[in-house]
Amino acid sequence: MAKLKIRSKDLRKINFPSGKPTAIAMGTIQRHYKQSTKEEVIEILLAIQKNPSSFLKHPIFAKLAEVLYEQKEVIAEKIDLLPNPQPYQVFGSEYIGQGAKDQLELALKLPIAVQGAIMPDGHFGYGLPVGGVLATKNAVIPYGVGVDIGCRMSLSIYPINPSYLENQSYELKKLLKENTRFGKRQFDRPLEDPIIDRAEFQSTALLRRLKDKAWRQLGSSGSGNHFVEFGTVEITEVNNPMELPLGQYMALLTHSGSRGFGATIANHFTEIAKKRCNLPKMAQNLSYLSLDSHEGQSYWLAMNLAGDYAKACHDQIHRRMADSLGFETLVNIENHHNFAWKEQWIDGTEIIVHRKGSTPAHEGELGIIPGTMTDPGFIVSGKGYAPALNSAAHGAGRQLSRTKAKASLTKKTMQQILKKAKVDLIGGGLDEAPVAYKNIHKVMEAQTDLVNILGTFSPKYVRMDKS
Repeated sequence: MAKLKIRSKDLRKINFPSGKPTAIAMGTIQRHYKQSTKEEVIEILLAIQKNPSSFLKHPIFAKLAEVLYEQKEVIAEKIDLLPNPQPYQVFGSEYIGQGAKDQLELALKLPIAVQGAIMPDGHFGYGLPVGGVLATKNAVIPYGVGVDIGCRMSLSIYPINPSYLENQSYELKKLLKENTRFGKRQFDRPLEDPIIDRAEFQSTALLRRLKDKAWRQLGSSGSGNHFVEFGTVEITEVNNPMELPLGQYMALLTHSGSRGFGATIANHFTEIAKKRCNLPKMAQNLSYLSLDSHEGQSYWLAMNLAGDYAKACHDQIHRRMADSLGFETLVNIENHHNFAWKEQWIDGTEIIVHRKGSTPAHEGELGIIPGTMTDPGFIVSGKGYAPALNSAAHGAGRQLSRTKAKASLTKKTMQQILKKAKVDLIGGGLDEAPVAYKNIHKVMEAQTDLVNILGTFSPKYVRMDKS
């Protein structure tokens, strides 16, 4: 049989989509269909083009089918919002702007909505407000999860007297510079980690494409409010689940997420959701994916992988620091936000709980709620408060935009604030100044029903991206 001769112009004759679909199709044909006739190849390509969903698990054409499926124009039926929002509760209402409350109410008018809440650190965001919690039925909202999927806190407590912070100031600041990378900077040689070998990276075209980027940024931190800092932990509760004696310890606290990997996933699936979910214009950032759909399952898989990737980045930072310090870690506490969880509703049915900038706080669940670069954070255990959907704040919460924060003080004033608090800042900018955030003590007072306080973390050496 003569060797198959097929060119891109042959695909144009059958109105096959140009660009990426044609490139994938041509590559696949050359690898697997060399002995087929042109007519046979054209026939199968037309079948995939007509109904890509039936080829999503095809052993050879799954990648092409996925791209065509995502590009396929869908005439989605118009979705009406509910006339009134589902039940919700606001914690620390006096600290939360009306815009954030309106965002939550809009989300609670979705036909998939069950219940909501907003934490005392809440403020306006995309889709859901930051600090918003939303329970839905069998559907996930990519922007309800957030762009920085799986963003998390991780606290390592060392068996070191806090006096070490004063005595080894130069060395500790050197360690922060050597063992961290922020923003666009990355390590020349990221540490090996099993996350990169996960099978999920081969499950979809998007994840295959993002794997190299994920590897390059492994162990690094984002810009903005992400940080790595040394400080002092004080345990204040005798019967704490960490089983640590009362007293002070040196500790490392990190805050970062899934980097560009997670952001690409969020934006990619939000665009798909908008095509599949015909909501009113004002609610389009709340477009959702059914978990019964291929897109919903693909997002759920990618979201969970991004969450595990964010954890791997933190683990590498803490591993580098522990190795450099030469001390074992007594306790590590971590929790994440910007995620969706499958949880049980009060009637026993399953719900999807979105926590965008909100900390899980089931009964007995440990977490860390940070303050600012000069204010303490809090080690907490959840109380499992149902009206809050077992959630709590994830920090102090912004009260000034980045633009207003920069306009509110000078670099000299910033240095005076840091000096008074006895905090050394490496990097950072005026947009992350303490005045940009709410009073963390008032935020904690507004959620006494949600968490128990077990101890505090006070920052000393703070490393952030350059502003």
